[in-house]
Parts: sequence; structure tokens; C-alpha cells
Amino acid sequence: MSEGRRVLAGEAILSGAAAAERSEYELSRDEVLEGLVREHSRLVYRIAYAVLRRHHDAEDATQETFLRVLRYSSKLAAVEDAKTWLARVAWRVAVDRSKKQGRQRETALEDPETPIAEVASADAPADETVHGAQLGAVLERLIAALPEKLRQPLVLSTIEEMSPREIAATLGINEAAVRSRVFRARQILREKLGQRVGKK
Repeated sequence: MSEGRRVLAGEAILSGAAAAERSEYELSRDEVLEGLVREHSRLVYRIAYAVLRRHHDAEDATQETFLRVLRYSSKLAAVEDAKTWLARVAWRVAVDRSKKQGRQRETALEDPETPIAEVASADAPADETVHGAQLGAVLERLIAALPEKLRQPLVLSTIEEMSPREIAATLGINEAAVRSRVFRARQILREKLGQRVGKK
């Protein structure tokens, strides 16, 4: 009988130790996930919004991105650059949602004819502030009108401030293509903006 008790006690100790190891692993995994959410949730949202162009869809894609990260959290240890990896996951989620919804045309967050509201600087004259707001609205429309393959790297480069290496990893293209597409997008924007300014 005492041997049976020792076996049961040993099993209880082992199962307790295994549970403790498991809870420590889960705790550290939860801490890592919480850190990813805190550190990169804005990036994930902005990437999703850049693809989906609708606030609610971008929020849903952000949540789905972090759910996928949670689902595949066992692979987190092998990830070298969490920001790039997370950006790639967010991009794929947003593109998949866009295809699933059959969205071909983007919708602007605000009416394109309404200038984006900006806080006026005490140093800037009113006409400069208005001109800057109008220019921002025009630029936003021009960016939205770019072909998707040019708009995507431009948005990730200028708005998300990602490096060409990070953009290449996110979009699944090489760095040379990223640089070329960003250059071409800027060239088109410069030409279109020049035409609009020339008209006025």
C-alpha cells in the first residue's frame, strides 16, 4: 500500500510540476502577446486600413490578426523580427478580407471634397493653414487613385515608415521592386500634383 501511495504522490508532484511549467509558459506567452498588442496594434490597424479603407473593417482585421497570432503563438519563438512578421500577417489578413468582401473600389474615410481638419498653428497665417489642408486632401485622393501595386509600398514606406526590407517581407516581393514601385508612385504623385497646382 505504501508503494501505491508513493506512486500516487509522485504522479501528483509530477503533474503539479508539469502544470506549473505549463502555467509559466502560458504566462510568458501571454506577456509576449500582450507586448505585441501594446507595441504594434496601431501599425496593424494602419496596415489594415491602408488595404480596406474602412474604419470598421480595419478594426475587424486588426482583431483577426491578433487572433491568428494567438492561434500560432507557438511559432513566435522562431520569429526574428516581430514587427515585420506582424505586418505581414496583418497585410495578409486585410488582403484576404478585401478579396472575400469583393471590394474593388476603396471608400474614403471622409468626403474627398471636405478638407481634412487640422489644428491651426499660432505661427501660420490662416491662408497657409487652409492651403495646407486642401493640399492634404488632394494628396490623399491622389494616393487613393494610385494602382494598388504602387499604392501599397508607398503607404507602407511613407505612412508606416517601414524600411524597404520590411516592406518586401510584408508584401512578398523583393527590395528592388519595393524601391522601384515607391519611386514610380512618387513620380506619378509629383506629376499629378504639379498639374493640379498649375491649373490654379
